[in-house]
Amino acid sequence: MAESTLTFASFPNCGDLAELDADIVLIGIPYGTPYRPGSPIPSANAPETVRRESVRYADDPVAWDFDLDGTLLGSTGVRAVDCGDLPGSKTDGGYNRRKAEDAIRQILRIGAVPVVFGGDDSVPIPVMRAYSGEEPFHVLQLDAHIDWRDEVDGVRDGYSSTMRRASELPFVKGIVQAGMRGVGSAREEEYRAALDYGAKLVTSCEVTRDGSEAVLKHLPKGGRCLVTLDYDALDPSVMPAVGAPTPGGLDYRQIIGIIQGAAARCELAGVCLVELVPGRDVGDLGAVTAMRVAWNVIGALARSLK
Repeated sequence: MAESTLTFASFPNCGDLAELDADIVLIGIPYGTPYRPGSPIPSANAPETVRRESVRYADDPVAWDFDLDGTLLGSTGVRAVDCGDLPGSKTDGGYNRRKAEDAIRQILRIGAVPVVFGGDDSVPIPVMRAYSGEEPFHVLQLDAHIDWRDEVDGVRDGYSSTMRRASELPFVKGIVQAGMRGVGSAREEEYRAALDYGAKLVTSCEVTRDGSEAVLKHLPKGGRCLVTLDYDALDPSVMPAVGAPTPGGLDYRQIIGIIQGAAARCELAGVCLVELVPGRDVGDLGAVTAMRVAWNVIGALARSLK
């Protein structure tokens, strides 16, 4: 693990996964499966960016948070640590996947819930594979795109194939996807493949019209759920720092409502937060929004574990 004194919300640092003792474990996975090995990785510095925003004001973890109706961890007694970033390669996607799977398995082994800071949207593929042997779960993906490409230029584990790979895992019992809009990575064949599998597709327009219940009703009450959020699910007016900004996205309150609702309805098995591109940011707005989403994820998760 990469040692760092900078941790999210000044949580304790744990640079050695073998020494984990926590309920919530934050881990950065900056490198996924590149389509063009050696090309720039625009999301590689996203975990550091989110951490930096989280410590702008030292008192925030103990200040009253109106999104959470309490402080970050409240009186839950839940223990959270930040393990820093996994080392990775710009060229070797297989190496990155192996490192990610191994790290998540170590976190799951102690019964903790991983919260992953990506990295691009290929990162959730090895994260989900690490749950082999664990209790089954549904996947909730919040994204502007459905990511059902079987392969792109021969690469099957890239960021356009996340949900296709999830659908192949026997312990994934269902897929709910929300926030899609416009023209994305899906051609008609990918759209049909998602429907044939049984994925529940909830567009951004449907969420705006019907609220978070349009998404949450598809998650089994009392079941397990892994959440993966691509930051381009958010409207570019509040999240400009993405690779493919598309008008008509979900607003901050809608995203937080869905996450808090999922935590109240289900047992959260893990969370992936991916596709922040700091180099495309405008006035740090995207970084602040990404940090606040992560903050609310941790707060909602802590309350669900209480």
